[in-house]
Amino acid sequence: MNRLKDKVALVCGAGHTPAPPDATIDGQPVLGNGCAIALLFAREGARVVVLDVDREAADRTVALLASEGFSAGIRHADVTDSAALKRAVDSVVDDYGRLDVLQNNVGITAMGGPIEESEESWRHILETNLSGVFYACKHALPHMVRQRSGAIVNTSSVAAIRYTGYPYSSYYASKAGLNHFTESVALQYASQGIRANAVMPGLMHTPLIYRQISGQYKDPADMVAARDRMSPTGRMGTAWDIAYATLFLASDESRYVNGVCLPVDGGLHCGH
Repeated sequence: MNRLKDKVALVCGAGHTPAPPDATIDGQPVLGNGCAIALLFAREGARVVVLDVDREAADRTVALLASEGFSAGIRHADVTDSAALKRAVDSVVDDYGRLDVLQNNVGITAMGGPIEESEESWRHILETNLSGVFYACKHALPHMVRQRSGAIVNTSSVAAIRYTGYPYSSYYASKAGLNHFTESVALQYASQGIRANAVMPGLMHTPLIYRQISGQYKDPADMVAARDRMSPTGRMGTAWDIAYATLFLASDESRYVNGVCLPVDGGLHCGH
């Protein structure tokens, strides 16, 4: 407990969008990475601010936090809107006095290789997955530079370093770019007390797969079974696996860990 005691953490993309009612993991609800990260950060003593483009999703995460006795700030912003994101980041510093952790969890997919995917879709995916992190860092870093401290943790994907079997060219490109962007920020700002790292989820059981991946399969049950088989462990990971890796990288326990893109994938990356 208290691994993030009194730290101010802004979690972008922390809204909770439920999976279908019959989708559970060992009888428990299926949570998204951002929601689980926000919950775990709060449990570990952080003052959490939930940011999401979906107001209702953000409200659901805040309600989950409240059910465990935690209060949280809330911001509604589209990460592709740099001005709105700046207002959100600056308001967090105005309200809390500082910003210790920036966690960028926004990520979407669109199926299609270079032939099938539209140019509009390509631009939208890169703007959301890559430019959105750039904007967040652009507006958070001045505050961290002033403090001479801060931890940035970006949610990338094992798709950044290998083909995972899905035809989503823009997703591969955006996450590969995110890895290198993370490394460049890490090295540029290391001497100013700021660290930047990324977590690379593999085959995860989150609500997102029901919305954006299930169309590649006969039905959701077939999807879950197939993705379990694809994992070296015989089972997909969960949002809590990502949350605990993110917690380590956000905490002072990893104070000498910088510029790392950490696979959390049961070993899937070993086959690339």
